[in-house]
Amino acid sequence: MMDLSTTYLGFRLPHPIIPGASPLASDFDTVRRLEDCGAAAIILPSLFEEQIAAEEAGSAQFLRAHEESNAEALSYFPPADDYAMGPERYLEHVRRVSEAIEVPLIASLNGTSAAGWLSYARLMQEAGAAALELNLYHVATDPSETGAAVEARLLDVVRAVKQTVSIPVAVKLSPFFSSVANLAHQLDRLEVDGLVLFNRFYQPEIDPEALTAVPQLHLSDSSELLLRLRWLAILSGRVRPSLAATGGVHSGMDAIKAVMAGAHAVQMVAALLINGPKHIARVKHDMSHWFEEREYDSLTQAQGSMSLLRCPDPEAFERGNYMKILQTWRVRT
Repeated sequence: MMDLSTTYLGFRLPHPIIPGASPLASDFDTVRRLEDCGAAAIILPSLFEEQIAAEEAGSAQFLRAHEESNAEALSYFPPADDYAMGPERYLEHVRRVSEAIEVPLIASLNGTSAAGWLSYARLMQEAGAAALELNLYHVATDPSETGAAVEARLLDVVRAVKQTVSIPVAVKLSPFFSSVANLAHQLDRLEVDGLVLFNRFYQPEIDPEALTAVPQLHLSDSSELLLRLRWLAILSGRVRPSLAATGGVHSGMDAIKAVMAGAHAVQMVAALLINGPKHIARVKHDMSHWFEEREYDSLTQAQGSMSLLRCPDPEAFERGNYMKILQTWRVRT
């Protein structure tokens, strides 16, 4: 029998498949279904810095004050009523879910500044969260702000959270830093417990008639996994934190590729939104069957087997593949 067990954020999990942060985990009954269908852990949707600030201001004015400031800002923040739940309801949801499930519950915080809202990290721990995922979603639009300043602010947030909680902390990164590997190394020095690759930025559409920016939601597909595979392979074995892939994991083969690149866990969202919680069991079965056919004994045997650490000269390997791909392209006649 194939052993699919893995260790993520210090938790020994029966397999690496985890429902990522999404509206699915906002509903108590759906959380129970996810667990019943075999989820190795549950990640709650993010509680946003803006939600906390709005509640502390006593009204939704904090959000609405910015809605009409310029054309680009229209619909930048959703109306307060569109958020799934406010801070107090979120903490109550953490309490209720943590008492009802047996798998690890991972709460999620989304923000950009090292401010008072970070106290909610401690409140989430006290409410029963077994771990915390920091979803540091930030689009750097200020041309006077350097990349170093952007990274410093991110590191300040992580440092503050690590000083606040004793539960494991994972950091969900975007791929748009000038040196993802160096940032991962700096986060490693802060003793984060996991790195999640990568956040998906939702690109707004433009309505030229109404002169508004229109939010667009496009679910991922397996083609998005390629970027995650590349950076998993680069970081595997070179940093201490657990590695997780998120974005583009839809099938058992997607999960296998992520594990071979170095992932300790794979987060699924779009595939579960499309196929429902039962898809977890299907992916798990397909992974197990593939490994057993090839006589693997355990997932550990496969983890990182395709990482660049196994390559004597990773930079040359990367550039060699780049040149090979470009040179094999032929114009159709």
